[in-house]
Amino acid sequence: MTIDFDWDNEKAKVNIRKHGVSFTDATTVFDDPLSITLDDTLHSQEEDRFLIIGYSQQQMLLVVAYTYRGNNIRIISARIATRRERKIYEQGN
Repeated sequence: MTIDFDWDNEKAKVNIRKHGVSFTDATTVFDDPLSITLDDTLHSQEEDRFLIIGYSQQQMLLVVAYTYRGNNIRIISARIATRRERKIYEQGN
């Protein structure tokens, strides 16, 4: 099954400047079989949002915020995991 991704191009540029992570790299976290998905209740006023913690193909442990838009996964932000998030990933696996 192929997953289709989309995102706002301007937000993607800002994300690279702010966090040093491209949304293209962020999509590879969804291939990590050990990834952990959490509800993002803090930022979920208008729509259901989720956080996935997992390793990218570049072997960076990332946290990616996303939502579903139709059949697509819409990337909202991506950054390197904090020490706390790394612990969540390690304890989940």
